[in-house]
Amino acid sequence: MEGTWLSLLPFLVIIPIAIWLKEILPGLVIGLIIGAFCLERSVLATIERAVATLLKTISDLEHMKVVAFLYLFGSLIGMIQITGGIKGFVQWIGEKLHSRRRLLLFIWLTVPFTFFTPMFRIMLLSPVMKSILGRFRIDRRRMAYMIDVSTEPIIVLLPAATAFVGFMTSVVAGALEQNGIHKSAYHLFLASLPYNFFAIIALFVGLMNTFMNVRIGRNEKKREKEKTNQFHQLGLQKELTLVEGEPFHLFFPLFLVLVLTFFFFWYSGIKNGAVTFFDAFSRADATLAMLMALFVTIIATAVFYLIRRQPLHELIYHFFDGGNQLMAPIGMLLLVWAVSLTADELGFSAYISSTFGTWLPKEVVPAAVFVIGSFVSYFIGTSWGTWGIFMPLGVTLAAATGAPLAMTIGAVFASGTFGAFASPLGDTTITTASVMDLDLMSYAKYKLRISLLCGILSVIAYLIAPAFFA
Repeated sequence: MEGTWLSLLPFLVIIPIAIWLKEILPGLVIGLIIGAFCLERSVLATIERAVATLLKTISDLEHMKVVAFLYLFGSLIGMIQITGGIKGFVQWIGEKLHSRRRLLLFIWLTVPFTFFTPMFRIMLLSPVMKSILGRFRIDRRRMAYMIDVSTEPIIVLLPAATAFVGFMTSVVAGALEQNGIHKSAYHLFLASLPYNFFAIIALFVGLMNTFMNVRIGRNEKKREKEKTNQFHQLGLQKELTLVEGEPFHLFFPLFLVLVLTFFFFWYSGIKNGAVTFFDAFSRADATLAMLMALFVTIIATAVFYLIRRQPLHELIYHFFDGGNQLMAPIGMLLLVWAVSLTADELGFSAYISSTFGTWLPKEVVPAAVFVIGSFVSYFIGTSWGTWGIFMPLGVTLAAATGAPLAMTIGAVFASGTFGAFASPLGDTTITTASVMDLDLMSYAKYKLRISLLCGILSVIAYLIAPAFFA
């Protein structure tokens, strides 16, 4: 279909509804229905078209690989949690925290063992940090900020073994397919990582805060410090009971999934005609390789836990419970794919190319995508929703204007990272403030100061970096 302004309508509806309701899913459903109506122009045909588009999206083999990966990843985390792997590790290392510096270093040293998802780190680290906070004179908000900055800004930069990898690769793949770009989505995802300037700058600031004692904002009021000490006295024993477990129950699946991921990348590449080890990684089916690694890890880990006398019924229950925790993002991803498909049938790519592509300078595309995406993501508080909405737009603009594709993709990922980290509606902000007993809006304002600084520096970086691609 020839591109018209109607191809923008689904996205123009999704964004204000998401900002208004503070939820992305209702906007996606309405956007899908409106897009289907623009194609069919009758009520019954619209319903049929919307359902058919969803079914087409669900039945796509590549999409099913991503859905299976996300669900199984959640299942593995559920099994690890019930066996006490992370809790045991935190308890073991927590006994060695005898100074403020060690306490702050501990937050960063646990990243290699708790990098699966942001919420996973927050729910495990925050109670432990809160329980021992009374031993040291550390601003409670500073502690909460450091936990936050060591979650999403790190996880979005990791190339494997996180729940984010499958989602991020899939939105890139959908945008490439929409524009007829025949490149590896995973390799473009890897190439975009150095251009997630916001995540990189936020991490640098977080590390400066740790090693150079840089203060962010003003100290908390005296009553907040008194509250910290009171909570320490009343809740220490209760919190310590939450960290009993066996560290080896974490190390075994963690080591296995990492080793198997590299192995199946090599195996997939060799099957696809690679000759050398490094060539295998460029030819591998990334999603399938990660899925196979996860599948084997879950089987081996279940057997390992059974040998370690973990009840079978508990493993089965938490296998499904962990997977079900990711059903919301899975549903959102399916709707994003369906909306993108509908917009493409309305001529989205052709319209963007024939309008914005004729006058928008390629040098400003990454910066513009980052600024607009960050604004929207701040008000909806979700990185995944932002990526789903803006990746088709970003890739299409890059293709139409000749802007650096990997950098533009990185800018989209950076915009979602900004919103998820800085927004008071973000899951990480809400959870961290709740667990650390902080006022939500006060903590959100505290984080927003440094987030805006990182955002401004990111815009400058996106304006300067394209000059090197001229």
